[in-house]
Amino acid sequence: MSKTIQPPIAKIIPKKLKKHNEIRIDNYYWLNDRENPEVIDYLNQENAYYQAKTAHTKDFQKVLFEEMKSRIKEDDQSVPYLYNGYYYITRFEKGKDYPIYSRKKESLSAKEEILFDCNEMAMGKPYFQLGALSISPDNKLALFSYDIVGRRIYTIQIKNLETNEILEDKIENVTGNAVWANDNKTIFYSDQDDVTLRSDKIFKHKLGTKQSDDVLVYFEKDETFNVEIAKSKSRKYLAIESSSTLTTEYQILDADSPDGEFKIFQKRVRGLEYSINHYGDSFYILTNKDKAENFKLMKTSVNKTSKANWVEVIAHRKDVLLEDIEIFKDFLVVEERENGLNKIRIMPWSGDGEYYLPFESETYTAYTSSNVDFDTDVLRYGYQSMTTPSSIIDFNMRTKTKEIKKEQEVLGGKFDKNNYTEERVWATAQDGVKIPISMVYKKGLKKDGTNPLLQYAYGSYGHSMDATFSSTRLTLLDRGFIFAIAHIRGGEDLGRQWYEDGKLLKKINTFTDFIDCSKFLIGEKYTSPKHLYAEGGSAGGLLMGVVVNMAPELYNGIIAQVAFVDVITTMLDDSIPLTTGEYDEWGNPNVRKYYDYMLSYSPYDNVLPQKYPNMYVSTGLHDSQVQYWEPAKWVAKLRALKTDNNLLFLDTNMDAGHGGASGRFEAIKELAKEYSFLLDLEKIEN
Repeated sequence: MSKTIQPPIAKIIPKKLKKHNEIRIDNYYWLNDRENPEVIDYLNQENAYYQAKTAHTKDFQKVLFEEMKSRIKEDDQSVPYLYNGYYYITRFEKGKDYPIYSRKKESLSAKEEILFDCNEMAMGKPYFQLGALSISPDNKLALFSYDIVGRRIYTIQIKNLETNEILEDKIENVTGNAVWANDNKTIFYSDQDDVTLRSDKIFKHKLGTKQSDDVLVYFEKDETFNVEIAKSKSRKYLAIESSSTLTTEYQILDADSPDGEFKIFQKRVRGLEYSINHYGDSFYILTNKDKAENFKLMKTSVNKTSKANWVEVIAHRKDVLLEDIEIFKDFLVVEERENGLNKIRIMPWSGDGEYYLPFESETYTAYTSSNVDFDTDVLRYGYQSMTTPSSIIDFNMRTKTKEIKKEQEVLGGKFDKNNYTEERVWATAQDGVKIPISMVYKKGLKKDGTNPLLQYAYGSYGHSMDATFSSTRLTLLDRGFIFAIAHIRGGEDLGRQWYEDGKLLKKINTFTDFIDCSKFLIGEKYTSPKHLYAEGGSAGGLLMGVVVNMAPELYNGIIAQVAFVDVITTMLDDSIPLTTGEYDEWGNPNVRKYYDYMLSYSPYDNVLPQKYPNMYVSTGLHDSQVQYWEPAKWVAKLRALKTDNNLLFLDTNMDAGHGGASGRFEAIKELAKEYSFLLDLEKIEN
């Protein structure tokens, strides 16, 4: 019956786009008007088509949803952490979508004090997201921010924790980033441009005053920079961070003197990146100064903060990326990445006996967790692998003993990590570089080319894709799927150079690496083109768009979420959120060489009259990062040009933004749609 259902055909209204004396014709440019009823009608038609063509999978989607939900401990809670005399806890209740934030005074046996119940706050709203949550130094007030559209535009309010009343102060249409000064009555927050949503201003607000009376503390003029406000772990300093892809600048102010002037820590120098941590009479600086590509650690006096005064603590190493530090009274903890794997290094300030935490697995993820206290010997860190559920561990750095505070429970009684195999293999890219691939699958797998395999990657912004555990992923693994993460260039998985080799005029490496990983997995008989699937979101959706243009024959199906596919038009439109800040990542198409290079791979511009894999494309109407019209235009053009009868779906969430649905169960429903798409193509239902 479904064969008679016809896909919607978007009308063609050619628009000439001129740049560098070249003309591009965009037949679907009209789709970028969110207020046009015809646009909404087209998106609704696409949704109706998707619903009709997948009606036979609706019951299966429910089965998948219930199966994934049944593994999740619904009444779960975080490991409490002690801050300023209170234990703070985030917990979920059975059947409820949103978290509850609470605290207990001085002891875990004390009476629970509910700070925020997001289930009540979200009631009647199609979307809800709690942003910042910050307690005043005297523990009496909480500032909180929330977004009810999904466009990352927040409102900040204040709650009196003694009376539970919400104060009259209301700060609207801001980023949601805010902190307290130490006087318990001054708040600093970041604000954004109304059109581009670039975070460009820092304001100061005094309790009991109107937003219109707030004082502009700083305006960031450079359109390639964003600003935010933070407070040091020592609680002594407020810091304004201005950052672009390549450059950082901090301004600091004593948190006890909120009406003082922020002073520059080290003025911006293009290409100089740094971050600061305060401890005692010094600042510790993680930086790429002096061509330290993988970063090094330096320190300086609180009174002399310019780079001329910085002294080296940990030198730069060519094969080790310095990712972050955590400072304690007697220990410095360093997060490193070597050969694609996380390492945690413990360095006593005394200089005696530094060591690394031992990790056994072939591929895993380890990271420091909530460490809000200086004066402790206990490091809290997280550990997981593709077969090992997430654990939060308290490690005594002096005695080297550990206590597992929490291990993620996988309910249902069927999960046993010994039933799965994880491995890391290396594919050879076309330029000879070795690309790591992390994989997980059920034990007993035969390499005969018949296994369905889902290959995932991101590959941009230096964002590394770590090998993490997922209880929902078991739904695929238990049905015979292999799940593979391709650690392609453009991420920072193998150090900073790995990122540099996958951006700007080397961006093509990101795409060819992914294709070469696919060819390797096919060649090694893990799978075959008939059973290979690929998935990516946002910049990973760009990856999907390029890959299906370049090598459509390798894949049976593609999942592209909130896909950034109309690269040239978006990067030429400086009214779109994020655009100007992205020039150091993709290039500025106002410059001819970048225009030509981006045009050579931009998915929308390179759709061809050829066969394409089955495709499921999702987006959100209110997305502030990748506008809904990019996937919409892309699907419209694919429909017009592709030469096959394979499935092509555009599924637009009319209520959500870039992050998708906001509730934990709504997000699983979206996953059930994606999994049913894959499993239906494989005709796997059990």
